[in-house]
Amino acid sequence: MREFGYERAHDVAGAVALLGADPEARYLGGGTNLVDLMKSGVERPALLVDVRELPLDGIEVTADGGLRVGATVTNSDLAAHPEVRRRYPALTQAVLAGASGQLRNMATVGGNLLQRTRCGYFTDTARSCNKRVPGSGCSAHDGEHHNHAILGASAHCVATHPSDMAVALAAFDAVISYETADGPGETPLADFYLPVGDTPHRETALPPGALITGITLPPAPVAAHSRYRKVRERASYAFAIGSIAAALDVEDGVVRDVRLAYGAVASRPWRARAAEAALTGGPATATAFAAAADAELAAAEPLSDNGYKVPLLRNLTVALLSELTEATEGAAR
Repeated sequence: MREFGYERAHDVAGAVALLGADPEARYLGGGTNLVDLMKSGVERPALLVDVRELPLDGIEVTADGGLRVGATVTNSDLAAHPEVRRRYPALTQAVLAGASGQLRNMATVGGNLLQRTRCGYFTDTARSCNKRVPGSGCSAHDGEHHNHAILGASAHCVATHPSDMAVALAAFDAVISYETADGPGETPLADFYLPVGDTPHRETALPPGALITGITLPPAPVAAHSRYRKVRERASYAFAIGSIAAALDVEDGVVRDVRLAYGAVASRPWRARAAEAALTGGPATATAFAAAADAELAAAEPLSDNGYKVPLLRNLTVALLSELTEATEGAAR
């Protein structure tokens, strides 16, 4: 590991100034991803700016009925908060599906959004990876790629984003707030992660040196009827091979509102807007759910070993939306 300096920030402006003074500095939250990458030589910061003690650890209901979550809130505290559990249950379920209890106690909301890919070729400095070394090639294309992207990838990178939490946030139109030396800013999560294209090393739309300060979830009554489902290769403590965050409002057998987002299929959480459009105003039936999933997954371009993800996501969509339909109609009776 490269020798590095350490500074503890006491306010947001000070943290931003510290990072701006050193182009090789990095913010340190829980460190559950960054420190591992430092040990393997993928990340080599000259300075760590510890932001854990900044006053960004609150969760509050906004005036319009949404939620505001501070960037240093731990994943455990986010999942346990009563307003998160009541208003956005899929978010609680997504967070609890990720990592272990010990890691959730350390990991922060802001750090979760910025975690790097878990592709083995990214973390192996002896192999080619355009995300780690731009222009070096993508070993995953012809190598081990059974858990790589089927949507939105390119010849330059087929890695998937590993976050469970971000999938639920994508379904509920979360907005990311940040601070820079020039003042505050915000961006919708839908625009936060950049398309892979030919620059996979450019992952987010954050300005250089920006510090994430929080996430806002706008009010969404449908979110109270939501669930998160994750499929993995072992029972616990594993990254998804396919996941879905879904919310559904059904009245008299007709879909009034629906939210869908997929995980482990792209370099970013994948909002299933084609499926949502196909479902809204139509019947809440298994046949309609399958057709909507097919409309979304028609754009999939699987590699030789990950084509199983297409039927997996189709089946997940039908199963979870059917469960939500039964639950919402049962509650109405």
